[in-house]
Amino acid sequence: MKRTMNLIVAMMLFFASACTPEDKPLSPASTTVGDITLTIGDRSFTATMVQNSTSEAFRALLPLTLEMQELNGNEKYHYLSQSLPTNRTKVGTIHAGDIMLYGDNCVVVFYETFTTSYQYTPIGHITNPEGLKEALGSGKVTINFTIKNKGNL
Repeated sequence: MKRTMNLIVAMMLFFASACTPEDKPLSPASTTVGDITLTIGDRSFTATMVQNSTSEAFRALLPLTLEMQELNGNEKYHYLSQSLPTNRTKVGTIHAGDIMLYGDNCVVVFYETFTTSYQYTPIGHITNPEGLKEALGSGKVTINFTIKNKGNL
């Protein structure tokens, strides 16, 4: 019993250390990183950035228009011409609306929720992904990423 309790405590400490404050969503009062807008055709979606060096580097590239490719019926991706800082973690579950970095230069927008064993660096999350899948369609798509809250630079 004692060994089981020690194992449980060790696992809790491990998982707690994997969730660093660097990858927490921003509070509305934060002035480090603000929201961005993704425009797909005539639809717009607001994304809240996570507070980390990856999202800050990505946001510094904005405005940005990316032609994104389809993959696996659950995501759109685009390889940037430059690398961004990374802090890859096994996220476990991808949620519709997640914006992640795969490797150090592949921006991914997910439109389905599923489990994964891959490692990603979080960039942000679309606050209301309703209609995202329909807006993205089934093939290539152009997404415009712009800064929403210019006062939070």
